[in-house]
This record gives sequence, C-alpha cells and structure tokens, in this order.
Amino acid sequence: MLRRDRPLIDVRSPVEFARGRVPGAVNLPLLADEERDAVGKEYKARGRDAAVALGHRLVGDDVRASRVAAWHDFAAAHPEAVITCWRGGLRSEIAQTWLAEAGIELPRVAGGVKALRRFGLDVIEESSAQRRFVLVGGRTGTGKTLVVRNAPAHVDLEALANHRGSAFGAFPTPQPPPVTFENALAVALLRLPAGEPIVVEDESRTIGRLALPESLYEAMGRAPIALLDVEYAQRVDNIYQEYVLDAVEPEEHLPIRLARIEPRLGGVRYREVAELMRSAFEATDPDEQRAIHHRWIERLLRYYYDPMYDYQLKGKMDRVVMSGGVDEVAAYLRDLA
Repeated sequence: MLRRDRPLIDVRSPVEFARGRVPGAVNLPLLADEERDAVGKEYKARGRDAAVALGHRLVGDDVRASRVAAWHDFAAAHPEAVITCWRGGLRSEIAQTWLAEAGIELPRVAGGVKALRRFGLDVIEESSAQRRFVLVGGRTGTGKTLVVRNAPAHVDLEALANHRGSAFGAFPTPQPPPVTFENALAVALLRLPAGEPIVVEDESRTIGRLALPESLYEAMGRAPIALLDVEYAQRVDNIYQEYVLDAVEPEEHLPIRLARIEPRLGGVRYREVAELMRSAFEATDPDEQRAIHHRWIERLLRYYYDPMYDYQLKGKMDRVVMSGGVDEVAAYLRDLA
C-alpha cells in the first residue's frame, strides 16, 4: 500500500494528525479536537459504552452528513483510498460503515496508523542493516544536493526534513514532526529499486531540529564517500545563486541566521561579515551588489564553513573512495547502479 502510494483517509482528530502523518494521507476526521477530548473524558469517567454514546450524540445528523460528504467526495476522486485511524478500530470502522451506507465501499488499514508506523520503523531498520549506502560529501556550495537528486537510487534527506542542513538552511515553512519525517523516510526507502546502492548526502546527526534514525546514521557512518571537489569561485557563486538570487526567505532573515553563529565566528569576524551583508543589500548597482555579496560569502566560507567541514572530514578520510568534480562524481554514482 505504501509502495503504491494509495491515498489514505485518516479519520483521527486534527491534533493527532498534526503530530505525525503517513505520506498520502489526508485528514478528514470523524471527531473534531474538542469532540475527541470530550469523548476521552467520558471514557475515563464512565467507560467505553458511555464514550461511544457521547460520540454519536456529538456527531449529530447535520455534522455526520457533512463528514460523510467529505469522505464520499474524496473516495469518489480516489477510488483506491483506504480508511485508517490510530489502531484501525472503532473510528475507522464507523467511517467505513457510514461511507458504505452512502454507497461507497472502502477497506480500512488493519492495525491503523500505529501498525503503519511500526512497519515504517522496521523498513528503516532493515534498510540500514541490509542495504548499501554511498555518501556524497564536499564543502558547502559544491552542489551535493543536486548530485544526490540526479543519482539513480537516492534519498533526499534534506527534502524530507524540509531543511538544507546548515545555519542558513531553514525554509519559510516549518519542518515536519519527527514521526512524519520518519514515515516519509521509510516510504522513500521502500520505493527504491532493490539491490542498488542508496545515495544520500553526507549529513550530520541532525538536519535542522530533526534527528536521523540511529540505525540509518550508523549505516551512513560506515558508508563510502564520493567527495565533490569544486573550485572556490564556483562554490561562492552557487551559494549566491541559492541564498540570494533564488532565496526562499526574505532578505532580512539572512542577518538573523548570521547572528546565530556569532559565538563561533567571534565578534570581529561576525561584525565584518554582517557589515558586508548589509552593504550588499543596500547597494543599488547590480554588479556592485553581486560583488559585495560574494565578499561576505567568501568570508563566511573561510571563517566558518570550510574549517568546520575540514575538521569533520579528517575523521572520515579512510572512507573517501573517490574525489572529483560534479561530472566525475555523477559518473561514479551511475556506474555503481
């Protein structure tokens, strides 16, 4: 089901859905958050039968009709849809029954979202233990992410985490909850062709605020590394393109990101980079603006990113199996398939 990307009608409450979802799921709840809270309190006070009775009273005829209509419309547009709730129990059974009364028969997930979650964690564990991984490494600005995305069998961890994995790597939209991230990772692994090495970017243990599963991080720690070696000027231009010209955040966010690494830069270097960044955005001539942007990027690489990456790489050099430019690394990865 997960491999085929079958649509899921998740009838859990919105707050439950927000804590963690399965790829392909849409939240069409049986009970709203406040209704679920009331039913839960009734269950604790008076037991299951009383809680079920309260649920039916809360979801009266008009409310029931609107919720069945939402399920009906989705099922009509997605005939392969499957119904689920947390454990695959009463809520999805009720939704299945009401939908059948409206003329649409849909299956429900045995064990619910909880079972899918357990299955996903098993996929991550088994893939980490049994599949071969190859890492794409390199200093900031070498274009690692694009090389990974063009590899025959790959997992784009940064896309799943909605973060580019650096102090400046946040996107305007928030990162997913850990459960959603791990579920998406499991599905990505599940859909890869069997037998081929899995290409991933050489990431730290965390991407933004999300931690990689321990088993996967350990597998990556044993994997060979294809190291991107790109000219300094090209790296600077790549960063300028991504973080200035194609910026996904307003320009005022860059100084905020810079301020977060002030303790590591030190006061003098921080003020130097911050002043250049400010001057770049204030410049009106396009050529002057570009030149000043390049200057603060160059300093940020020299003062912060390159020393940090070079230090980390020292402990991994025994795993570096090749080094080259974008074309050479891409060719190496293709030949592994």
